[in-house]
Amino acid sequence: MRRPGILAHRGASGYEYENSLAAFRRAVLLDADGVELDVHATLDGALVVHHDGILPGMGPIAQLSLDECRQARLRNGEQVPTLAEVLALLGNFEVWVEVKALPEEYDDRLLAALDAGPAPHRYAVHSFDHRIVARLGALRPTLRRGCLLSAYLLDPLAPLRDTGADTLWQEAHLIDQHLVALVHGAGCRLIAWTVNDIGDASRLAQLGVDALCGNYPDRLRAAAGPMVSVPSF
Repeated sequence: MRRPGILAHRGASGYEYENSLAAFRRAVLLDADGVELDVHATLDGALVVHHDGILPGMGPIAQLSLDECRQARLRNGEQVPTLAEVLALLGNFEVWVEVKALPEEYDDRLLAALDAGPAPHRYAVHSFDHRIVARLGALRPTLRRGCLLSAYLLDPLAPLRDTGADTLWQEAHLIDQHLVALVHGAGCRLIAWTVNDIGDASRLAQLGVDALCGNYPDRLRAAAGPMVSVPSF
């Protein structure tokens, strides 16, 4: 059996504050195969890495300029990082960019940011907003894309067909052998999120998911067992 890839959720967020440069540095040190991060567009079209759409004490990111966002401080004292800063830090790492909110007029800016990173061939996007996934795919058919789900649909492959994506991001507790077989039978990949329990990680690895995304990448690697190969996700 092939060992699933290990993705650090918002960086190694079990050890450092989520989506901070410290969390991404820790993910590199813990030898994750890649990271997942969240992106919002500011009022002036900059791309910042942050989970929530609101910066405490500042307001909605979509209504703030980049300069205003940079005045905020995360709980660890760092500035809110830009996507460009995170990609530069991660070097050749696999990066999945969860697009939280992106007005259509800024689609090109996201693609340009990915192109400018040190390893564009290792970047992919995914979102709960499947309209964004479809839009970006229409602009760039070669862009690797995924669809996020937190429900077990009657037809789990429908979002992939509708958007042209090839990777299903499914909430971990909703993954079973039938779903794995269905997704793989369609020639697509399946990533489990968010996996923090060692027992869950072991179960999902045995089911054959392509990657595990969680806050403790070192624990996931240990739980996934001795199944060794180069991950492909």
